[in-house]
Amino acid sequence: MNLKQTFRAIHLALKSLMLQRLRSGLTMLGIVFGVFSVIAMLAIGEGASNQAQEQVLALGANNIIVRSKKPPEGSTSSSGGNSRVLRYGILRSDYKLLADSIPTVTDAIPIRETNHEARFQDRKMAVRVVGCNAKYMSVNNLDIARGRFITDQDEFLVENVAVLGSATVDKLFPFEDPIGKTIMISNQPYQVVGYTKARQESGGIGGSLTAQDFNSDVYIPLKTFSSRFGDLIIRFTSGTFSAEEVELSQITLQVNDRNDVLPTAEVVRESLKRNHATDNDYAIVVPLELLKQADQIRAIFNMVLGSIAAISLVVGGIGIMNIMLATVTERTREIGIRRALGATRKDIINQFLTETIVLSGTGGVIGIILGLMTPWAFWAIKSLAVGVLGLGAGGSGGDSEFGKIFLDMEPQIAPWSLPMAFGISVAIGVIFGVYPARSAARLDPIEALRHE
Repeated sequence: MNLKQTFRAIHLALKSLMLQRLRSGLTMLGIVFGVFSVIAMLAIGEGASNQAQEQVLALGANNIIVRSKKPPEGSTSSSGGNSRVLRYGILRSDYKLLADSIPTVTDAIPIRETNHEARFQDRKMAVRVVGCNAKYMSVNNLDIARGRFITDQDEFLVENVAVLGSATVDKLFPFEDPIGKTIMISNQPYQVVGYTKARQESGGIGGSLTAQDFNSDVYIPLKTFSSRFGDLIIRFTSGTFSAEEVELSQITLQVNDRNDVLPTAEVVRESLKRNHATDNDYAIVVPLELLKQADQIRAIFNMVLGSIAAISLVVGGIGIMNIMLATVTERTREIGIRRALGATRKDIINQFLTETIVLSGTGGVIGIILGLMTPWAFWAIKSLAVGVLGLGAGGSGGDSEFGKIFLDMEPQIAPWSLPMAFGISVAIGVIFGVYPARSAARLDPIEALRHE
């Protein structure tokens, strides 16, 4: 068909469909919701995947994280022996080995952590005390709200200074300015020299790295930590005694070139075997490996969600075929008249195919418009969940892992999903419109004219 014939065919198709507006509209709904579900589900999958990737990227794509891990019950720690003190985790000799012997490692940041109670006057809070150096802030994407962070001079002089997380400031200093005040941790005074801005909690990465809430931290110089707390942690719980000895909680290794990250990680694994009898008391997390895994998972996730949503489009196509077959029966006399006036079988096929394409194409456009509203619809659902179910507001689901993931999720429309969904909707119209169109074209003109 030329352009003029195409426009005429579309005009006739619209005219025919408008004669049965309700039926055409209801038939179109299958395509509308099919296209909408494809775009919406891919947007939710894209949002969830991007959320996971952001958590991985927050660890640094050029970083390699070596973290102490408590051995499972009954297993042997790296130190071995039958002492009642459980010795495990990363050693200072590991830090020296990794920092000095691997040429691709540009920097190594040692960290030591423990849980304690911080007090100011009559206020107290359970915090994570982190012994670190000046580079810890940039590695973990922390921003100072006021004051300053730990400096190299604090580390050199073994100063009793502290930098507080945002939640720690809100709890201990709801009314006062914390800068210059003194807090008590394990009966030791620490002068507050700064506090950080709020930072989103990092997600747990598999079983190797647990979720970390940076807002409830207290940061002190690493040498100060070693001097005040030592390596031995003794706990008395319900009359039982337990003691653990850990030299370092974590070492973050920075590699200058991303292409060197994976080979360097293999060197790190081999190097740690020299100081550890087993590998059950430490874990190596390579964010770049996790990032590649996240990309693969996203592709699989999008394929599965897209396939599920595409089923609704197929159902819509079946509805179109059903209605078009009924239409052929109702318009048998019209078909006979057109054939008698000189219309060929090809003209009849084109007429009915154009109607199905217009029907599915219009449904596809409406579905795309609804799909673009997915972020607002998801926001409304989250608001309803907070208001009715209490998610994130202290309700029954507010503290659950699912509740946190649901509230943090932000659907992101994948631009490629819009033309894909529309193309599928038109293709569905063509595929499921061919049989009714051919059925109409095969009608005998004389028998069609006799049809009542």
